[in-house]
Amino acid sequence: MELRQLVYFEAVARHGGFSRAAEQLRIAQPAVSAQIKRLEAELGSPLLRRTTRRVTLTQAGELVLARARSILGQVEGTRTDLDELAAVSRGHLSIGATQLLAGLDLPGSLARFHHRYPAVTLALRTGLIADLLADLETGQVDVVLAPVHPDLPGGFRGLPLATETVVLATPPGRFAGTGPLALRAVRHEPFICLRPGSGLHTILLAAAAAAGFTPHIPFQTHSPASIRELVAAGLGVALLAGSAAHGPGPAVTARPLRPRVTHPPVGLIWSRHRPLSPAARAWQQQLAAGQHRGRPATT
Repeated sequence: MELRQLVYFEAVARHGGFSRAAEQLRIAQPAVSAQIKRLEAELGSPLLRRTTRRVTLTQAGELVLARARSILGQVEGTRTDLDELAAVSRGHLSIGATQLLAGLDLPGSLARFHHRYPAVTLALRTGLIADLLADLETGQVDVVLAPVHPDLPGGFRGLPLATETVVLATPPGRFAGTGPLALRAVRHEPFICLRPGSGLHTILLAAAAAAGFTPHIPFQTHSPASIRELVAAGLGVALLAGSAAHGPGPAVTARPLRPRVTHPPVGLIWSRHRPLSPAARAWQQQLAAGQHRGRPATT
């Protein structure tokens, strides 16, 4: 059995005749008839009922057609994968990433990608989301890994990958208890936050406004890690992502908020106006597959 025999047979079944199949395949009709006769001889069963007007499938032909289409689909998929691999192997991938990545393992993901596509050159820049989106808009980065805010500008698309929470980070022992705390209860405290333009700064202002006050922010810093350091040093309190408050670092007390303050999921962001490069698309698929495998099974 040869692959071309399956191709010819599938075309005859799809077009309902040898002439139309031969025309679509751009080969002579006798060649199509000869290959299908050889296929029937090898399988030991007629696959087609031939009439003067139309060709129809026998019961055996219906079975073989299903198998043939499955095989041809796998072959086409293999060709597509190889074409994609060749395109990715010649590529370059520039990634922008915020320091807040929830449960996403960026170094591990890049290591796996580099192992699979060693010829792809990788570039990574970190910063606040507003700066990274500006870089994405001008094409300085291909994709951005960051919180996917609900008010993401219309020129971008986002793929959520990991959930995140918001907690109130306070110096150890500053407030009694460990349970939920109303944000209004700390309205007179100095707040530590990222600079304006960051997602965390926007979250703090919105949550404080909902609680009826304007936060005093005497300390603005460059990263969630430095926020935690300043809180641990007793300089103030902060709204902080749960992953940043509970991970390795100086001791702070992480209190749930009442009412709960939401944090957007962390995911991949890219431009609507430029198609993803093969390398960027391959990394996107790797990230999505990795997060899918990491989720618990649902029923």
